[in-house]
This record gives sequence, C-alpha cells and structure tokens, in this order.
Amino acid sequence: MYSEIVQKIVDTLEENLLTTWRLEHYAEKIGYSKFYLTRQFKKETGLTIGEYIRKRRLAVSAYLLLHTDYAILEISLECRFQSQEAFTRAFKELYNMPPGKYRQMMRSLYTKEEKEMTTTNEVKGWLLTGTNPSLYMMKADHEVFHTGSKSGQLSSNGSVEEGHFGTMMQTFSAEKWIGKRMKMSCFIKTKNVVKCGAWCRIDSRNGDLLQFDNMDNRSIYGTTDWNYYSIVLDVREESASIHFGLLLTGSGEAWIDGISFEEVDHSVASTNMAGSAGELPLEPVNLGFDDL
Repeated sequence: MYSEIVQKIVDTLEENLLTTWRLEHYAEKIGYSKFYLTRQFKKETGLTIGEYIRKRRLAVSAYLLLHTDYAILEISLECRFQSQEAFTRAFKELYNMPPGKYRQMMRSLYTKEEKEMTTTNEVKGWLLTGTNPSLYMMKADHEVFHTGSKSGQLSSNGSVEEGHFGTMMQTFSAEKWIGKRMKMSCFIKTKNVVKCGAWCRIDSRNGDLLQFDNMDNRSIYGTTDWNYYSIVLDVREESASIHFGLLLTGSGEAWIDGISFEEVDHSVASTNMAGSAGELPLEPVNLGFDDL
C-alpha cells in the first residue's frame, strides 16, 4: 500500500486528472515541494508524476473510445493532448494499435464477451474457487479499470454467510523465480466488502507451503478507491509452484488491475506470513507473554 504522502499525491492527481495543472499546482495543493513529491512518488511507484498522469489519461481515453461516440479528436482534446496526432502516437505506444482500430476491435470483442457472460463465469487463465464458489462471480470488467482497458471483478451473488470466501486465482511454475525475492503488485478497488485482499502462496513439489501472504494483517474493508498493494516473498530452491489472486471474504465487490511480478533485492522487506517452514527458532521466544 502507498505511504500516506504518496496516497495523497495519487488522490490529488486523480481528482485533477483532466485539468491543465502543472507540477507546481499539485505541489501547492498537497503542501510539499515539487522536488520532494517527485522523489517520493518515483520511489514508490516506479513512475514519474508525468508518466502516471499520461498512462491514466490514456486509460480514460480507452474508456471513452469504447463507451462513447466521441470523435477521436474530441477524446484527444478531452484527455489534454495537444493534437490528435500526438494522442494517436501515445495511444499506439501503450495499446499497440491506433485508437480507431482499438475502438472497432474492442467493441466487437466487448459485445461477444457480454453475450457469453450470461452463460459462463469463466475468464481465460483464471479459476474461481473458495468455500462455496457458486456464491461468487468473476468477470472481466470493461466499465471499471485503473490501467489498460479492463479489470478483473470478483463479487458475491448470493446469501453469503460468515466464513464464506471466494477467490479468483492463477497458478504458474516457480522455475524462473528460483532463488529470487519476488514482488507481486496490483491495484485493488472495493465496494461494500466485508474483507478483501490480494494473496500469494509458494508451494514445494510435495505441496508443502513455503511462503504465504494474504494481507490478513492489512486487509481492505468497506468501500475504497483504487489503491496500490504489494506482496514480497522469497522463492526458495525447493519451490515448485506459485499461486496468487484476489480474495473476497464475505459479501461485496472487488476489482483487481495492473498485476505485475518483479524481482527485488533484499532491501525490500518480505511480507511472508508463514515463517520459515521446516526451521526451528534458535531460541525460545515470548517467554513473558508480552507479544500478543
């Protein structure tokens, strides 16, 4: 999750995404120098403030291309590009196709997926599971997204009792990550959730749990706007499979977007909640029962 200052930067950027503000305006609004804001934002997000604004404006333009009949010139000006040509170049760089082709292709695909969604609860590559999967639904959502053109949505669709949970998940081989410290990051948005979070688990070939984090110590509750979350785990030599996804405990709706995996060094703290599997502590701990 972002630090307080970076979250404030993100909130301010989102509130003024389509304005003509300069960096000085954001700094004045937030109450810090532009140099400090730039440094902190880059440190936590890996993007400059300008790069973030550009990507988010392009995401807005993708939504407008799909859901409105605005001319491409109107969209380019609405999203604060100096010309249709500049917009087209930027859009093609991010989406690998010009905006006109994107509109045509995505509308065709969107119509097809909407028809299929009435009879299926499948999203390619993703598995819906949990205590009672029939009480949950997952889909690719074209209406709500943070980057790109869609997000993954997980929601309850029945009478969910205490203790029920659903998750949309994937599994992949740990082979390319052996010996590395791995950071999974994503954006999550929620609506009326009882409890929610990203999760990641690393198992051995025998199915033993080696590393695990489900954000239980920093869970998401209620209704929240898009926020950045990360999980950091060590992929040990005996690791065989990596499992990850979005977890929804109880009722509500949640969206996940911008999922990525990257190697980080040991200056980035692990979030592992499973402890060192198979290893005994060198000394007894908490003998005075002071740590709850």
